[in-house]
Amino acid sequence: MTYPTARSILSQLVVFGALTGACAPVARPGHPAEAQAVIAFEARVKEYLALHRKLESTLKKLPRRPTPEQVDRHQRALGDLIKSARRDAGRGEFFTPEMQTLVRRILGEVLSGPDGKTVKSSIMDENPGVPQLVLNERYPSSIPLSTMPPQVLAPLPKLPEELEYRFIGSRLILLDTHADIIVDFTNDIMPP
Repeated sequence: MTYPTARSILSQLVVFGALTGACAPVARPGHPAEAQAVIAFEARVKEYLALHRKLESTLKKLPRRPTPEQVDRHQRALGDLIKSARRDAGRGEFFTPEMQTLVRRILGEVLSGPDGKTVKSSIMDENPGVPQLVLNERYPSSIPLSTMPPQVLAPLPKLPEELEYRFIGSRLILLDTHADIIVDFTNDIMPP
């Protein structure tokens, strides 16, 4: 008989919380600057998504059941196209200072709540720290993807399926999952 690991139990609890509505309600921007930051963030995501989809449409489609090698080649080809198209992109185009303030506030509220220690523990589990992050470069292959609890995701602006929020150390990144590249990242944003 095998026993569930602490990680699988925690994952089950996070899913149960999402299914039962036990996650944090969607946070409303607390200040007009936060509302403007969300509008600007969503506009940038929409622009990026149009570029992403245009570039991805130029690549040969993956087969219905691709091999890991085919997925890797596709990700790298798309990543190269995006990197070339965004060669003048700068850090903070998505996570502006105002957007970082909003994220910091949301994290502070979520992590100071009754489940805060459990939520932070789930984020930091297998979150090894602070590698050198480079805009438009691949997600570091030596680092597992951090858990994104629903209590943290729910209040953040919704993303299309091509993009995900993830933590690397105490920084939040915007990850293009089709290209496996870092689109933007914050300063240290995790409360102590």
